[in-house]
Amino acid sequence: MEEQFILRVPPSVAERIEQLLNEDPSSSEDKSLDLSFLEDGRTGTFVIGNDSFPASLLDLPTVVESYKTYDDTNLVKTADVGQLIMVREPGDPAPDVVEYRHGLTPPTRDARKRRFRREPDLNPEFVRRVEKDLLNIMAGGTAETADADMAEHEEDGHDNSRKAGKKPSPKPAAKPDVPETEANAAEPERSDSDDSDDSD
Repeated sequence: MEEQFILRVPPSVAERIEQLLNEDPSSSEDKSLDLSFLEDGRTGTFVIGNDSFPASLLDLPTVVESYKTYDDTNLVKTADVGQLIMVREPGDPAPDVVEYRHGLTPPTRDARKRRFRREPDLNPEFVRRVEKDLLNIMAGGTAETADADMAEHEEDGHDNSRKAGKKPSPKPAAKPDVPETEANAAEPERSDSDDSDDSD
């Protein structure tokens, strides 16, 4: 698998990169393209020709799979893209977060907030108690809280089994009183076969 990333640049820089890729490099004004990062690995500088732009490495909220094809029929997965290099204009402020808010497409706008489940609110005491019970079970013992819960459950089970023998017999459902109308009484019943015989 290859290592890949998304390079997001301002429109003016995108036009210059496109010209550099499409034209002969020796005839282009922007002969060099460079990207370097500082020691923190998140902030850096993007250089095209004689102009430099600030750049930031951001994590994407979702993993993007990239594919390539050799025959326009079969696709081969080449990488999982999880990072974005955002090149900014010199006056633009740097992002203050490590993770980019949005995905690459309009449906994934503000993806972290809209699409993903929030962290569950767990009581730390409950987590400690469950962890202790798991360690006891792995050591060959029993869970302390499970013993108390089982005793309560067994008592409830005995009470329910005693009550189960004394079920009242169900009452039959009463039939509604529907008087037969004169139109229904005078008209003879027809079956489906009578309907099919009408086609002459």
